[in-house]
Parts: sequence; structure tokens; C-alpha cells
Amino acid sequence: MAELVRTNDPVAISVVEGLLTSAEIPYDVADRNMSVLDGLIEVIKVRVLVPDERLDEARELMVEAELGDWLSG
Repeated sequence: MAELVRTNDPVAISVVEGLLTSAEIPYDVADRNMSVLDGLIEVIKVRVLVPDERLDEARELMVEAELGDWLSG
């Protein structure tokens, strides 16, 4: 699995999940519970992960939706 997005913004995560679901790209949201426990300190961020072989497709989807600024490195 490859990291697509890393953020604690629940709206951003929701939008990314919607895009990936509509494109039928499988994904996993990692550290969602840890970021809630951490509170307002942004030490642990939520990560949206996609299969390695679908990363390029997912990144292109994000760019086409004008959400490229949210992409991880």
C-alpha cells in the first residue's frame, strides 16, 4: 500500500474517500483512531493508502479534481 494523502482534515479525508470509491480504487484509512486520541496536536496524521499498482491512477484522479495540493510527497 502506498500513501496518497496525509492529513487530519476530516473534510479532506471524506472527499478523498468519495473520489476513490467512485473510481472503484480500493483504499485504507490508517491512523484514524490514533489522530482522534491525539486531539488537537497534529503529531499523528490520518493516512489514506491505496494499492501500489493503483497509486498513479489515484494521484491522477486527485489532480483532475484539482486536489493535487493534498497529495503526499
